[in-house]
Amino acid sequence: MAFSSFFVSIIILSFPSSIFPSPDAPLYDYSAYTQCKLEPEDPLYDGGILKNEAATMEFITEGNGTMVSWPAFVLSSLHPSTFYSFSSWIKISGSNSSLITARLSTGNSCVGTVVARHECWSFLKGGFYINSESNPSLLYFQNSDDKEITITIYSASLQPFTKEQWSLQQQYKINTERKRAVTIHVSDKQGARLQGAVIRVEQVSKDFPFGSAINNYIIGNLPYQKWFVERFNAAVFENELKWAATEPKQGVYNYTLADKMLDFVRANQIVARGHNIFWEDPKYIPSWVLNLTDHELELAVKQRITSLMTRYKDEFVHWDVSNEFLHFDFYEDKLGKNATYEFFKAAHEADPLATLFMNDFNVVESCRDVKSTVDTYISKMIDLRRFGVYMDGIGLESHFEVPNLPLMRAILDKFATLQLPIWLTEVDIANTLGQDIQATYLEDVLREGFSHPSVNGIMLWSALKQNGKCYQMCLTDTNFNNLPAGDTVDRLLKEWQTGVINSQTDEHGTFSFYGFLGEYTVMANFRGKTTNSTFSVSKNDETRHFSIQI
Repeated sequence: MAFSSFFVSIIILSFPSSIFPSPDAPLYDYSAYTQCKLEPEDPLYDGGILKNEAATMEFITEGNGTMVSWPAFVLSSLHPSTFYSFSSWIKISGSNSSLITARLSTGNSCVGTVVARHECWSFLKGGFYINSESNPSLLYFQNSDDKEITITIYSASLQPFTKEQWSLQQQYKINTERKRAVTIHVSDKQGARLQGAVIRVEQVSKDFPFGSAINNYIIGNLPYQKWFVERFNAAVFENELKWAATEPKQGVYNYTLADKMLDFVRANQIVARGHNIFWEDPKYIPSWVLNLTDHELELAVKQRITSLMTRYKDEFVHWDVSNEFLHFDFYEDKLGKNATYEFFKAAHEADPLATLFMNDFNVVESCRDVKSTVDTYISKMIDLRRFGVYMDGIGLESHFEVPNLPLMRAILDKFATLQLPIWLTEVDIANTLGQDIQATYLEDVLREGFSHPSVNGIMLWSALKQNGKCYQMCLTDTNFNNLPAGDTVDRLLKEWQTGVINSQTDEHGTFSFYGFLGEYTVMANFRGKTTNSTFSVSKNDETRHFSIQI
């Protein structure tokens, strides 16, 4: 009996209106500005609950007990279990520039920061979450630089979102940014549609890099390797590439552990980040480096870049060139203020295809740290461009205590204006909170990161050591049984992949589904004849056709 040939075409479609949030729920506004403007923009959400409200001067009790008058908004009706997104334009007089912090009097929590200037308007974006009712409260603007200045506020906005609205917005962004609609058409060679063809679709790899730190405990540890490969498509070495590990004594190089870990990465087709070339914190700089003269140090750092990046050229997708540059300045102090920029130039010349990152902490975790505000980080990135540094990326360590999701999202919005790769590079939750709370907060952070359209990858800082310890957060015990945080990761990984779909074509010879971005295999069977092939679901609004014939 002769069977007619048929072909399969895969078409990526636009989303129907059913995936959009309810029109009754406000859509989150991802708008942000990093440039100082001569005139402020209109307020987001038409001002929200601050519509037509003007800031007034209110007395605030400082930490030392003194009373200081700051511009503020009196918030008389904050609701519990509510996310609040805040933004405003700010201008100062009495100083060329100054760091301005927006605070909530309830708990003295930080709402957002901006480096404001006197000749133009700067955009502050942040937010907060309210656990319990606290009325009234003051949202006030404080000068963090201990300067005598006047602060002017314009186009302020405070928009509340219920937990359900916040979650729906996350899911909407996941659906539109991380997935695409796919329709499979089955027909014979003459174009006749085939109803009832059996279809099996399976996602075999993901476009979005999601991984974890590993250390040398994984070398030769088959249970650890199996556990890791079953979950993650990206990795970063915890310590094995750092200068103290690869050159413990001057001129004595040891890449043995890093080489073996890279073998594991290669064997399992895992994307790996290079962490790090230089760490600015003197505590983690090799002791022999600390004692070098300035000239000797200059030669040593050049040799460090040459040795490391010649050996591993094209092996790592990223390099953290400067780790914690916002907090420490060892190399700048010794070699001049342009030292780190020269590191980037040398690293780019050594490995032109690697994306070069800055990496720092307390940037998205909170806004209490005046050394690592979003504006300070952005100014460093702009300086990199001025010095001719290419392929730069934004590394946000993301070591959280209690996450402030509106603030985290707002800071990501401001970074997104640079149009550079953004990665959450070392995600964990403080171990002082207990394992169950760790797991809850970890899910909050991961959902926020995965749903933000400008985040390109997420790395957990959860490398397991032989003694069962981790930096702050373990995913498993030493027998690789999941802890609560591990259960959270497994559940989200399952949720964020298409998996296996078995179905049949309808009367039109088609079958449709929404798939996460990545690579797929497809099997189509009709009347005993089978064809197999692969296709990609990539981030592209245009329809993509894929055909196979048997």
